[in-house]
Amino acid sequence: MPTSRKRDGRQAPYAVSAVGMRKSYGDKVVLDGIDLRIPQGTVFALLGPNGAGKTTAVKILSTLVTPDAGDLHVAGHDLATHPQAVRAAIGVTGQFSAVDNLITGEENMLLMADLHHLPKHEGRQVATELLARFDLTDAASKPASTYSGGMKRRLDIAMTLVGNPRIIFLDEPTTGLDPRSRHTMWGIIRTLVADGVTVFLTTQYLEEADELADRIAVLHNGTLAAEGTADELKRLVPGGHVRLRFTDPDAYRSAATALREGTRNDETLTLQIPSDGSQRELRAILDWLDATGIEADELTVHTPDLDDVFFALTGNDQPAEPHQTKETVR
Repeated sequence: MPTSRKRDGRQAPYAVSAVGMRKSYGDKVVLDGIDLRIPQGTVFALLGPNGAGKTTAVKILSTLVTPDAGDLHVAGHDLATHPQAVRAAIGVTGQFSAVDNLITGEENMLLMADLHHLPKHEGRQVATELLARFDLTDAASKPASTYSGGMKRRLDIAMTLVGNPRIIFLDEPTTGLDPRSRHTMWGIIRTLVADGVTVFLTTQYLEEADELADRIAVLHNGTLAAEGTADELKRLVPGGHVRLRFTDPDAYRSAATALREGTRNDETLTLQIPSDGSQRELRAILDWLDATGIEADELTVHTPDLDDVFFALTGNDQPAEPHQTKETVR
């Protein structure tokens, strides 16, 4: 079984291990030999523009599509030789709901329990517990067609959990949801991981990956352009800076003369100083201002975010949400 090394040095199994995963459709190479290793009990986010191959990766790892090549293991099972064991260990929720709108929420749950061959009593108990967990008890007897988008998505994940999977693939689970429903879904994902579930998340919402993921990979043109924690990826992109704005021209000129590494803007009386935005660097700047008696009227911090990473790695390919520069006023 593929393993990862814990902090104490012991070997821990990977929930997902993919080496050399390839998939083509005719002349179109969708996945060009990518490697993924996801430790148990973590959130892994796969980012990429439309058509990058995110959904294809999910379909391969969830046994819905056969890869052209790759040494692939999910939940410790070889995908090629034991696909049924993989299916028994995972749950899959896509951007398009599997909920049957013609029946009630409870009936959807019981149908899923039947598909997992649970005894009637156990299936009803599991359905009741999950409907309560996802705040759907009051709507359980109503047709799913009357549910809001957020309610349907919660029901979809509740149905996925009927089989008690330890690995869940969420393919763009918050697409089309309003901000409140999206934040509710984030809370659900965090709760799942706290219970030891591994979540493989594909998303075009960069803020979502930043909020949830332990590790993030950016998929572009069939290959992984980069992989790491959110902070590691942000450090790949230059451009972090501290911006000092002055209203006193003399204070501005004194600071500009002393801080020669800064970029001057004489019209707006601002200095832009390269910085990684760390507390240590900010403290050094503030201490310097205090020591010299120079007063800046405003200090703002800009650090590269995942939007910057996305654009740097994928060029002109657009994420789903618009790019916004994030600055913090200190």
